[in-house]
Amino acid sequence: MITFALPHEAEATAPPEVWGTPRDGVRLMAVRPDAITDHVFHDLPEQLEPGDLVVVNTSATLPARLVATRADGVAVPLHVAGTLDDGDWVVEVRRPHNDGPDLRVEPGAVLTLPGGTRLHLVTGHPDPRHPSRLWRARPERPVDLGDLLARHGQPIRYGYLTGTFPLAAYQTVYATEPGSAEMASAGRPFTEAVLVRLMARGIPVVPIVLHAGVSSPELHEPPTPERFAVPEVTARLVTSTGEAGRRVVAVGTTVTRALETATDDDGVTRATSGWTDLVLGPDRPARAVTGLITGLHAPEASHLRLLEAVAGPDLVASAYRAAVAAHYLWHEFGDSMIFLP
Repeated sequence: MITFALPHEAEATAPPEVWGTPRDGVRLMAVRPDAITDHVFHDLPEQLEPGDLVVVNTSATLPARLVATRADGVAVPLHVAGTLDDGDWVVEVRRPHNDGPDLRVEPGAVLTLPGGTRLHLVTGHPDPRHPSRLWRARPERPVDLGDLLARHGQPIRYGYLTGTFPLAAYQTVYATEPGSAEMASAGRPFTEAVLVRLMARGIPVVPIVLHAGVSSPELHEPPTPERFAVPEVTARLVTSTGEAGRRVVAVGTTVTRALETATDDDGVTRATSGWTDLVLGPDRPARAVTGLITGLHAPEASHLRLLEAVAGPDLVASAYRAAVAAHYLWHEFGDSMIFLP
């Protein structure tokens, strides 16, 4: 995996709208094997060709950050990654000042949620034999998680942000199905105008759903299992686009993970839903995705392996060197890249 030093000033500390820049006014680096060029995101349609296909993730972001109370009375942030099929929750307990996950938590710990319900931490997740930052948790009585988050939750945020921002700042313009703990941020710069111009240029835009869990910016872990669905029409268009020799452009690592889970080794993408634990890398390169729109990921983040699986390690390394030199901005409110290998 590539490594690089991320300058402190390269972190996007607020949505671009705070500084008077529209969503589609962030920078866009177009990365091809023969050239790396600088653009603005609203130029995206001109970077693609008629017949290419753009696939977006229509999962909407939940206000998945709660303030819970430990048994010793200390208030701590609790990030809720979602629910499992049996109704248990997956959560991350943060240290009191939100400067990282609390890795000292042990099975059997109890947190009190807003409203008074107690939440029991049962086992580590996804591997109960190896407790880590994520926990399978169980409320002592039935709780409507959606209602609890709507009443008491806030968007998950990390220390590089300079303030708190409304949930609307963490939604893409095409989000329709609530379920992600964190925004599928590669799609944030899209606007209605960009979508219309793509379609007018003969570039269809089709959906998948993948509900993103809680990332680990501090620990750089591989992604955990996530719930997804690739609908029939999307699967059919992905396959036919590839067969026609045109590009299938995934908007973000979530779309890539969903499409690749739904694509067999024969290269055919099929309608699929459920949970994916797929991790792309040198031993499992991309089969369906041939272009990728992405934000900029932190050094050693597991997402970089996925980028390499689509675009190749040399092209990704060149792009990140260029992004550092050109003072691009990182994280969910930062700039964008499009890889067209």
